Amino acid sequence: MKKLFRARASILTLMAATVLMACGNSDANNSDTSSDGSAASSTDSINPDLPYIGIMQLTTHPALDQIGEGIIDQLEEAGYVDGETATIDFQNAQGDQSNMQSIAERFVSNDADIMIGIATPAAQALANASSDIPIILGAITDPVAASLVDSLEKPGGNITGVSDKTPARDQFVLIQQLLPDAKTIGILYSSAEDNSISSAKEAEEIAASLGLKTITKTVTSTNDIAQVAESLASEVDAIYVPTDNTIASGLATLIPVADSYNIPVFPAVDTMVEEGGLATIGLNQYALGTQTGAVAADILAGADPATYPVQYATGIQLVINRAKADQLGITIPDDVAQNAIFVGEGE
Repeated sequence: MKKLFRARASILTLMAATVLMACGNSDANNSDTSSDGSAASSTDSINPDLPYIGIMQLTTHPALDQIGEGIIDQLEEAGYVDGETATIDFQNAQGDQSNMQSIAERFVSNDADIMIGIATPAAQALANASSDIPIILGAITDPVAASLVDSLEKPGGNITGVSDKTPARDQFVLIQQLLPDAKTIGILYSSAEDNSISSAKEAEEIAASLGLKTITKTVTSTNDIAQVAESLASEVDAIYVPTDNTIASGLATLIPVADSYNIPVFPAVDTMVEEGGLATIGLNQYALGTQTGAVAADILAGADPATYPVQYATGIQLVINRAKADQLGITIPDDVAQNAIFVGEGE
């Protein structure tokens, strides 16, 4: 790593100075926003003696925002405080491919020590920009299918991190527990996201093994969601959404359509339940962020990403939107309710 030994010495010196001076820190997530929507940071005068950490978030929605917060907090816990012991350059691409390319080039030109990608397209943009700088994956469901690593056990290059793969079988069992009469499940995802394609295929196979029929429809952008959801909702008993950034960004469009047909949406992500989905067995997004930050700290300390196994996210939890269940007239069985975290009105 180009600046690793220099950075370690600087960290030790600056951490000691920080304790003596009780300096405040500047949170990268609280940076101003530039005209292209990306977070601006104080990298105009980069201190070459500090490790430079570039973080690219695909777009803005609660799940990815919580992951970003977790990463920053864990980096601080490990001693990497923006403006004091590290330069943390946090950029939001706002879902724009040209922004992703520009941000990746920015990190490389600034000689980043590591780069962190939050969501698959962001990680792919970083991978396209450098095969040398270590890249940490955050919220990438299937790194192998996305051509980011050779295998989870032995990534083989400059990339490792955390997979946000959710327990899809458990999610479909939950659908059957809450909707015992359901026969047909709609699967809605973005065909533009590699992680969603593999997740949807897995969902179809799991549903079939449980005796459920599936109807699968795709969108290419949030602009397609209303029309596609309208068609899908008229044919199914529930809609399942795998981990998908496009649908997550357009959830406010999907939920009213599903509500108009009185059918529930089962998302793979916990934050999407609070936004109007019915229930999921999914990941705590903030915990996923802290896990990603811990991997980043290990790589900064000298671990080799080529031999550092990709981790599966921990922190699985059952989340139910009580208000949505009441709205749809769905009764939560006692054996399910006793293990659930309830969100929504009356939680």
